[in-house]
Amino acid sequence: MNPHDALSEIATLLERERSSRYKSKAFRAAADAIEGLTDEQLRDTASLRRRKGIGDSTFGVIQEALAGDVPAYLVDLRERAGVEQVSKLRGMLRGDLHSHSDWSDGLTSIDLMVDAARALGHEYLALTDHSPRLRVANGLSPERLRTQLGVVAGMSGDGFTLLKGIEVDILDNGALDQEPELLDELDIVVASAHSKLRMERGPMTRRLAAAAANPRTDVLGHVTGRLVEGSRGTRPPSTFDARVVFAACAANGVAVEINSRPERQDPPDDLIAIALDLGCLFSIDSDAHAPGQLSLIDYGAQRAERAGVPPERIVTTWPLERLREWTSRTR
Repeated sequence: MNPHDALSEIATLLERERSSRYKSKAFRAAADAIEGLTDEQLRDTASLRRRKGIGDSTFGVIQEALAGDVPAYLVDLRERAGVEQVSKLRGMLRGDLHSHSDWSDGLTSIDLMVDAARALGHEYLALTDHSPRLRVANGLSPERLRTQLGVVAGMSGDGFTLLKGIEVDILDNGALDQEPELLDELDIVVASAHSKLRMERGPMTRRLAAAAANPRTDVLGHVTGRLVEGSRGTRPPSTFDARVVFAACAANGVAVEINSRPERQDPPDDLIAIALDLGCLFSIDSDAHAPGQLSLIDYGAQRAERAGVPPERIVTTWPLERLREWTSRTR
């Protein structure tokens, strides 16, 4: 097996199962360290061990691959990933409207996210790094976002489109945390609450409904903010009047995000049922912070299918032309 491919696939699978970011970054660093090396250079073990980015575990993977074997670590990761069932709905998804790069709190460069999206067969991916107020996530100032837009502009082609986007923080009063004129330049605006998630029911209802009514919002992201498992621990959902919030989404053509991250499972099933009843659109998104996490939409598709969400009401099943018609709607 090609050692570079083995290291990259291990990193991807570690990202998918939300393992320690240090593990996945170590395997990506090792893949970068050996990229372009000849077979002779790879087999020079003394030189390889001294190369920056190569540790004991990654060195072992390289040696197993050079010996003609699929590394044992990769075999184990493949087996763990292979037991998951993929829904019929998963095959209908054409893209993903929520992803992050190392411009904010993602783990890798934009080009690696694009490569992974292409490998999954996506027609489009929205790059939605965080907005300024989320300093802990290195949110993008207006100046940094403008610079990023120039980078994004050169990453489409051959049947794939990288959409200009943002995950904009919903401020306490329901306003969006970015210059309105700059939001107008974007293809996709995902609006999410990241602070004061324990706000009282009335103010939180007004906050989320105002964001859904904002003419620049396309997707209402991880609406309850809950965490149900994972390394960050658990967090209860925000309390709000779901019928009021989702009625605002339906009235303004805003999609309710089905966030595919297993630690979120957001919205809960009962809220998906309310949004369905009120006629909402949905967006199945990965909320990926690394290339391997883009495949988490498998989980979101399973949840949407179990909840009975019709594919035609899921905007990420739509071709790009129809998606653009939706984002350019009169609001």
